[in-house]
Amino acid sequence: MSLLRRPKTPAPAEVRPDDARAVLLEVFGYPDFREGQREAVAAAVEGRDAVVLLPTGSGKSICYQVPAILAHRRGAGATVVISPLIALMHDQVAALCGRGVRAGSLDSHQDDDAQRETEAKLVSGELALVYVSPERASKAGFRRVLERSRIAMIAVDEAHCVSQWGHDFRPDYLRLHELRERIDAPMLALTATATPRVMEEIATRLELRTPVIVRGDFRRPNLAFAVVQPGRREARMRALCEALETAGLRGRTLSHGRAIIYCSTRKVTEWVAAQLKTNGFASGYYHAGRTQLARERAHRAFGQGRAPILVATNAFGMGIDFPDVRLIVHFQTPGSLEAYYQEAGRAGRDGLPGRCLMFFGEDDLATQMRLSNPGASVEIEARREQALETIEQYARSSRCRQQLLCEHFTGTYDHPRCERCDCCVDVEAVRDAVAQAEAPAPEVEALGRAVRDTIAEALGRLRRPVGKTSLARALHGSRAKSLARGGLLQLPEYGTLSEHDEASIVATIDAMMREGIVVRQGRKFPTVWLAGKAVESGSERSAPRERARSSAAKPTSRGVTPLLRALDDYRRKTARTLRWKVYMVFAKRVILAIDRAKPKTRAALAKVPGLGPAKIERFGADILALVARHG
Repeated sequence: MSLLRRPKTPAPAEVRPDDARAVLLEVFGYPDFREGQREAVAAAVEGRDAVVLLPTGSGKSICYQVPAILAHRRGAGATVVISPLIALMHDQVAALCGRGVRAGSLDSHQDDDAQRETEAKLVSGELALVYVSPERASKAGFRRVLERSRIAMIAVDEAHCVSQWGHDFRPDYLRLHELRERIDAPMLALTATATPRVMEEIATRLELRTPVIVRGDFRRPNLAFAVVQPGRREARMRALCEALETAGLRGRTLSHGRAIIYCSTRKVTEWVAAQLKTNGFASGYYHAGRTQLARERAHRAFGQGRAPILVATNAFGMGIDFPDVRLIVHFQTPGSLEAYYQEAGRAGRDGLPGRCLMFFGEDDLATQMRLSNPGASVEIEARREQALETIEQYARSSRCRQQLLCEHFTGTYDHPRCERCDCCVDVEAVRDAVAQAEAPAPEVEALGRAVRDTIAEALGRLRRPVGKTSLARALHGSRAKSLARGGLLQLPEYGTLSEHDEASIVATIDAMMREGIVVRQGRKFPTVWLAGKAVESGSERSAPRERARSSAAKPTSRGVTPLLRALDDYRRKTARTLRWKVYMVFAKRVILAIDRAKPKTRAALAKVPGLGPAKIERFGADILALVARHG
């Protein structure tokens, strides 16, 4: 293998044990590393390859940012960070620049001039970190730039994407090992969700050299995990509203934090968001089918607290770093325990209590199977089925939830009980709920000839096939808005079967299918239709419309001091000016600490946890002025 790189300058000065801690305190304002961070930073500083498994919220980025800053100061060169999301790159770069660190990114959202400027800074040695996508890293042009640059380290973030056993496989990650053919630098692979098998595959596919294996503590003692089996989506909505009420998340205020509601499909995401608004909750929704502008608006409203509840698919995922998410609800069961723990782990990043609630049902597993890639290999499908079996076992178990999660990711079985999850708090209630959910549903009998004739007449009038449940709801007399799209509300037969329950009407439709009177159409989204009847062409679906919403003024929380209000206003205005996220200016815990300490001098400011010299240099005078005025 030919290793191409710029001629080496004289060897940098030897690194002292306290150098990394000094950078951590000076730049990030933290006095010491967390468990796992210390081992990962030590491996990077020593120039060794490493695979780092740390749970969501444990500060993985510190593991490569501190060694990168240290290496740049010593003249060892820049660190190349492979990141899968452009938005995540921009957030990381903005946060680093705000702390006085020279960082940049190369991505498709930049024009040619901006890309050339970043490349020139990389070659000249100005940058400590440069963020690129896996697609960019595989391009010949970028690799030629690397050959002309001095590179200290390669950091592969979200490294589970390299594994076909992982929950988010991305083919471009398979080419990252080729970077070692161009540059002779250690490689750090980091992930929050990897089983022992995936960890092994990461090391193999990236061709790491005798890597150090770092596994952090997967316990999240501040999180309370629970599984509920509420059945139909109306029951789930009632349970969701109850959970939001309990968390104090009604209204447009961040006094009780935020909530993220995860759904498996775009259709359910929009339905849940609409139902929450109907029930008086300030919420938005986010999925990949919306325009970029609509997604940005939903993200911004969530970040600013105008809509502290966000309903989303897994498109709202990697790099989400809001410290005050108090509640995570999976309205539908996700496709793997890895995906679940990564998303649930976004709760309670500030160390305060958080709740992680997962709704589970057999229909969720069927939904996940429908979402699978029809062209996937037999091996991939087998892995997907295994992942669903694992999360089903988790959902039906009566053992401590945190124990099960820690065992899954670490492969060890000596983890203590959390004493917070539903199984620890009331195991008998969990067992009763599981037994009730697994009990066979009472058999529903099909209805008589008159009802069958009504169903056939209704189907005969329709212009296209419909779902059997939607048809049953219309015949029963439901006023659900979703029924309008298929013309079901205009049927003469609408509401004529109101004396029968919907389950009996559905059972009758099933009986008509068995008799060949009604046929099923489609596999992914099955519908029903009269046998032998042609589907009329030219039917159009009404396009959903975005409706303008006036934003209500944000109410002020009780118990908020004038200084705390002034500090919060200052960081929001500063964030808008700098086009940062609010927490990049100061975390909520920082302004709370300032409000408690009321520092009068820069020396006193330096004692506030989370404020490093770069932040004090940039914002210190303003903070002291606010303390003098409102303290």
